[in-house]
Amino acid sequence: MDAEAHHRPGSLLAPESIDLASTALLLDIDGTLIDIADTPCRVVVPQTLRETLSSLLELSGGGVALVSGRTIEAIDELFAPLSAPTIGGHGAEIRLTAKGPKLKQRPGTLSESVRNQLHLLAKVDPLVIVEDKSHSIALHYRLAAQQENFLKQEVAAIAAADPSDVEILFGKAVIEIKPRLFSKGSAVCELMTHPPFAGRTPLFIGDDITDESVFGLLPQLAGIGYSVGRTIPGVQGTFRSPEHVRSWLARLSIHSRRA
Repeated sequence: MDAEAHHRPGSLLAPESIDLASTALLLDIDGTLIDIADTPCRVVVPQTLRETLSSLLELSGGGVALVSGRTIEAIDELFAPLSAPTIGGHGAEIRLTAKGPKLKQRPGTLSESVRNQLHLLAKVDPLVIVEDKSHSIALHYRLAAQQENFLKQEVAAIAAADPSDVEILFGKAVIEIKPRLFSKGSAVCELMTHPPFAGRTPLFIGDDITDESVFGLLPQLAGIGYSVGRTIPGVQGTFRSPEHVRSWLARLSIHSRRA
């Protein structure tokens, strides 16, 4: 059993068995690569992680992509000076190469009515943080856990009363509202049709409900899915924590460079 597996013998591939030339590494950020913090702006990206990702990008010929609910602009600021192929905004944005242009993936928009109501709703508690990403809005309540049920009920009512086709994503102490037109899963499918990802086996690592649209599509892409912290239906293995993901990726980088 791999020392980093979580109650599933033999469920994680050993880094030594992975061929980066034929694998597309698709990596969620918050809760997967980095530890979740009290607020989105307080997360820490270890310098060793930047170095590992830079090495993997080089060794794979660019076949590593970050997949996140954050915007590409926010991701670039977080990982600077590292730049990578990226899916941002839960699939609203795609950048196919590290230095390529940012493309819109049928982004759609939230109605002004929904947007205004969500901003007003956040005023129920000064510790509820509103993250307006233009294509979606996230309400973070990690510092106001007592508001969880109230926020979930009110957001559901706002979405139900609006004629636009919106989706509610319940993450870890966050509620995100976005149009149904895009998802991480649809964006991954698009990414996998372009070089250098086309023809490779996707290996996706994610941690929460917002990643399930990717896990659900992996079978049709003949891909591999790993979760973090908990078992998610359809995954082949589970890491205990982001720290174990970082360690596994570092081992993959070291082995691939030696090989």
